[in-house]
Amino acid sequence: MTDPDATPQFSAPQHGPRPLPLFLDMLRSETAAEPDRMSAAMAGLRAYQNAPRPAPPAPMPALATAGRATLRYYGGRGRMVVFVPSLINPPAILDLGEASLVRWMAAQGFRVALVDWGAPGAADRDMDMTAHIEALLAPLIEQLDAPPVLVGYCLGGTMALAAAATTPVAGLATLAAPWHFAGYGAASGAMLEMWEAARPTAEALGVLPMEVLQAGFWRLDPARTVAKYESFGRLDPDGAAAHAFVRLEDWANAGEPLPLGAARDLFDRFVAGDAPGKGAWTVRGTAVSPYALACPAVEFVSATDRIVPAATAAGLADRRDLALGHVGMIVGGRARAMLWEPLAHWIASLPAARV
Repeated sequence: MTDPDATPQFSAPQHGPRPLPLFLDMLRSETAAEPDRMSAAMAGLRAYQNAPRPAPPAPMPALATAGRATLRYYGGRGRMVVFVPSLINPPAILDLGEASLVRWMAAQGFRVALVDWGAPGAADRDMDMTAHIEALLAPLIEQLDAPPVLVGYCLGGTMALAAAATTPVAGLATLAAPWHFAGYGAASGAMLEMWEAARPTAEALGVLPMEVLQAGFWRLDPARTVAKYESFGRLDPDGAAAHAFVRLEDWANAGEPLPLGAARDLFDRFVAGDAPGKGAWTVRGTAVSPYALACPAVEFVSATDRIVPAATAAGLADRRDLALGHVGMIVGGRARAMLWEPLAHWIASLPAARV
């Protein structure tokens, strides 16, 4: 048993939740009256920190570059499909070990590429959401030999929709992508409170650190965050489930900071002002609307998503609701049957590309 008033002692780990002190504060708050749970969660945290990790795979070759962004090519044959990840957390969620959606898609008869946003530098300080599309995403798309199908996940889906509205593409699929930010309802208050607290630091640094965003995600469901570490401590460390947990948590605890301009847009214009949902977001001189797309489009919506609630979806005519969580819909045990395969079938059903 653990004294709930004791301060947990940890050496500086190479791996762990970012920022660790805030995670430990949350752990203590959630388990203060249950010392056995605190002990179990701390044991799970130590096991996660000490878990062996294979060397990361080498980056896939570059198919195109624009500014700091790179289009990573996964090969395949047939129609080109470009996956657009969120600016928050690395793109690896779409290429996560045995649960790699992009590698599976490349084996299904498509040429597949994945956007790597790269690490923002000092010159990117004022790059807002619009500039990420106009200066990075659209130029990557326009270097391809034919308009691709865009598949955007989370905030990457928001950006993919804006790109599809202003750049020729063969189709658009969004996965758990917010558009009507008013759909966050009362949860937007906590996000804006977090942003106001972090704003002075972000303005001083020119970026919003990933640690701030991670702490915000924990606040959405702190009980679940603690419970998953409790469960991990009981897993066979050499088993497939433990290896999958480590891969996923390493992804969740990684990521480049957001440029200050993108952070301002995300919180001030999108979360607070619902600019996309109100039709007040202009890209390449066009007010972006999900209802005026010139290409076939489908959205996959997670009905149990805490990060991107279903109420924030764009409202496309072809909407597929899944009883999977935000991350589970991409890498969970039912993801292949419920998302991967329907997505592949939808892409395969699109009109043949003109050559």
